[in-house]
Amino acid sequence: MQIEVTTVQKSFGQAVVLQDLSIKAKAGAILGLLGPSGAGKTTLIRLLNGSLRPDHGTIKVEGDAFPNRTAQRQIGYMPQHDAVYLDLSGIDNLLFFGHIYGLKTKYMRRRIGEVLEFVGLQHDATKIVGNYSGGMRKRLSLAIALLHEPAILLLDEPTVGIDPVLRQAIWQHFDELRNQGKTLIVSTHVMDEATRCQDVALLYNGKLIEHDTVPNLLAKTPDGQMESLFFMAKAGELQ
Repeated sequence: MQIEVTTVQKSFGQAVVLQDLSIKAKAGAILGLLGPSGAGKTTLIRLLNGSLRPDHGTIKVEGDAFPNRTAQRQIGYMPQHDAVYLDLSGIDNLLFFGHIYGLKTKYMRRRIGEVLEFVGLQHDATKIVGNYSGGMRKRLSLAIALLHEPAILLLDEPTVGIDPVLRQAIWQHFDELRNQGKTLIVSTHVMDEATRCQDVALLYNGKLIEHDTVPNLLAKTPDGQMESLFFMAKAGELQ
């Protein structure tokens, strides 16, 4: 499913967080939202999941104005901070969210088995989540986001604070999901993660600085490094 954001603006009080932002996320691809803390990445993702409304501009999913119930049922959301219940087991967390999604019992139990295997938690499903490592909680959050088989995944800093080995495994999951035809929007400030995306939107101080394919963006840098785009933006060399 394709998502199109057109001239969106969002403020909190006097602070303008996003300014006239226009971005397109292609169906069946990974769009990386790249930018430092405070760039507006999380605000944009919250607009895309319908928990915030833009002050100006439009958001469309498959050409239809968003938010709407049909599109929202097609969205899986993994927040930056794990939204899991620490006093429940992994499987009980999934059962809880499955009921929130309105899944039928037989289908839900099949999906729980599938997503636990997909994220590698099938042997830890009955453990209390408070005893999970940080990486295990991340994987459980991803399983919850996938439970209802969404066509769109919004992933806010999904690998922050985890070790490189697990980060690699999670990105392998993202590649598998893209190969299944899912549309993924992944926010990150980790430069090498951006190169795993098909397209990258560079946000800086609430503005879209660049939005292009990874090869085209790297071609604009003097050293072929994604990180250089930040320094170019700060110096006013990207408009």
